[in-house]
Amino acid sequence: MASLSLSLRPGDARDAGAVEAVMAAAFDPQWGEAWTRSQLLGVMALPGIQLILAEMGQEPAGFALVRSVMDEAELLLLGVVPDHRRSGVASALVERVMHDCAAAGVVTLHLEVRANNPAVHFYTRHGFAKCGERRNYYKGADGRHYDAHTYQRAIG
Repeated sequence: MASLSLSLRPGDARDAGAVEAVMAAAFDPQWGEAWTRSQLLGVMALPGIQLILAEMGQEPAGFALVRSVMDEAELLLLGVVPDHRRSGVASALVERVMHDCAAAGVVTLHLEVRANNPAVHFYTRHGFAKCGERRNYYKGADGRHYDAHTYQRAIG
């Protein structure tokens, strides 16, 4: 069997189904992090939104959703299908986001993540530094509250 290569491409509202499929596979329902189709399409209609899809062959492997305003951007969502984790998909998406942000004149990229999310280690390895905290921001399915940490990274 031939190995599949990773490809990245810009996406739009027509790719909402693929994004939903990745979110369903990638985001643990305990945390309520997956967006509804309505939320996704509502955000995608805003100015400054960029969707990047990662595909292995013809199958969605991950995505990144970014919003840029002036010289700042926020990584709103990043998801990778579990079968493709630790294979470079997330890194390729973040590198593409940073490249595209730099090309658009963005100087700072922000993100927010639940404090106990294992992705914190991924983001710090990619140059993001913690810059803020929102106490008890997230509520898990178990009823417990979790802090949100904000991170930023200089672009360029």
